[in-house]
Order: sequence, then C-alpha cells, then structure tokens
Amino acid sequence: MPRLVDLRARRIMRHLRVRKRVRGTPGRPRLSVFRSLKQIYAQVIDDTTGRTLVAASSRESEVAAQKNGKTKSQAAHLVGTLLAQRARTAGVSRVVFDRGGFKYHGRVKALAEGAREGGLEL
Repeated sequence: MPRLVDLRARRIMRHLRVRKRVRGTPGRPRLSVFRSLKQIYAQVIDDTTGRTLVAASSRESEVAAQKNGKTKSQAAHLVGTLLAQRARTAGVSRVVFDRGGFKYHGRVKALAEGAREGGLEL
C-alpha cells in the first residue's frame, strides 16, 4: 500500500503539471478546488493580481445547514452552486477549471456540475 506522503506528493506534482497551462485572467479567472477527506473548498482566483475573488466551502454555515444527511458528493454540489451564485454577484460568468491534481470524478465532478447549474461557464 502506498504511503500517504507519496500520494500527496504525487497529487502536488499533477497539480503543478496542470498549472503550467491553466492561468486565471481578469476576464476568465481560475476556479480552484481542494478536496480533503471530509470537506471540499473552492475559490475563484485572478492569477494576474493574485487575488481571490470569491470562495466557498462545505464548512460554511450556509452549506453545513443543508448538508445534514447528505453524501459528500451532494455537499460538493451545494458548494458549487453557492460558489457560482457568489461569482455571478461579483460579475464573473466564465472561469477556467483547476481540479487541483485530483481526478475529475466524484466530489470534484459534483462541484463542477453544481457550478455549471449555478450559471458559471467552465
């Protein structure tokens, strides 16, 4: 069985490989995802200025109240829709998706689909 340190290092290497190509601009910022064992976090970043425009996570009270009794994938979907709502309010409609070295599967995919349903163009 691979060690946890090795798995984390491999994910970071994948993330760096993806980040060579994926850049957030003012017109199309980067939607970055981080997935821990229990939570999921997402933020929309303008890489030219290095600023986070909007963020959402499964730890926030808005999502935590709705996620009781739901799976982690369903909670990720809620985070995606909340992030899309906040991004639309901030004037962002198009983003480039940065999966953070994680597979586009499960919770990461659910967050992306929630963001699409919320009105973001990925």
